[in-house]
Amino acid sequence: QVQLVESGGGLVQAGGSLRLSCAASGRGFTNYPVGWFRQAPGKERGFVAAITYSGSGMDYADSVKGRFTISRDNAKNTVYLQMNSLKPEDTAVYYCANRKTIRAGLRAGYDYWGQGTQVTVSS
Repeated sequence: QVQLVESGGGLVQAGGSLRLSCAASGRGFTNYPVGWFRQAPGKERGFVAAITYSGSGMDYADSVKGRFTISRDNAKNTVYLQMNSLKPEDTAVYYCANRKTIRAGLRAGYDYWGQGTQVTVSS
């Protein structure tokens, strides 16, 4: 079982930056990919970014490519999401997720989820 806790959200002006953290406890976190997802009011939760277990491979949604960077520090059981050039449309609750088994792809199929952290970008 893996427990995930997100932090680093907040209120920022458009064009600003935030760094989200996803801290994990429990066994297995470092063996599987980690994804970031977000859910805006009235919308379904959607994929943002993901990173392989080793950190050598990443995937990004088109809407954040070039602005967001995902990274991980397996020694600290933590994954980060650096968000730059934030836009009002990035406003959402951001969730990190981890897997408990091997699956193809990085954009779906996650088993463990955190509680989320709110990111609000003002115009």
